[in-house]
Amino acid sequence: MNASTYRLKVTVRGSRPAIWRRVEVDADVTLLQLHEILQIVMGWTNSHLHQFRRGTTLYGQSDPEFGMHRENERRIRLREVLRKPKDRMIYEYDFGDGWEHDVVLEASESTAGGPPVVRVLAGKGACPPEDVGGLGGYDRFLQAIQNPKHPEHQEMLEWGGHFDPAAFEIDTINKYLQKRSRRRKDA
Repeated sequence: MNASTYRLKVTVRGSRPAIWRRVEVDADVTLLQLHEILQIVMGWTNSHLHQFRRGTTLYGQSDPEFGMHRENERRIRLREVLRKPKDRMIYEYDFGDGWEHDVVLEASESTAGGPPVVRVLAGKGACPPEDVGGLGGYDRFLQAIQNPKHPEHQEMLEWGGHFDPAAFEIDTINKYLQKRSRRRKDA
């Protein structure tokens, strides 16, 4: 049976300079598995709610309390949502901070089976700290930590620790992805 590997480009919407990752994943992963992969790839901590959006269709966990119907992300495969190059969807993470990521299918390659591929090929920029307050909060955070005369400089350094907005460690990310893949095989 032939399988497919997708090359995706994932970009934090509105980030300047752009925070992005190029990643290869098995086209057969569920959207829940893709969420878990994106948490590692982008550098988030999986501390908040999420959903995927393609057009008017939402994928995630439905919440009848809030009247939100979402297609079940545990049953939907990536290949069912993104079918051809340039297809795209939005990955939303942390509804309070409102992080939106453009997920674009750049290419699809047939593979002859074997273990599923998950790896980062390239990227740029550090993931913003959790709970920083979205893009606006992130901009304020960067201004404060980069300017010793900023009134919140010391407070933001204590809260955010050492933070390099240009940091991107592809080898570290790929090691985490390999550990995740091994855990899934052993389960």
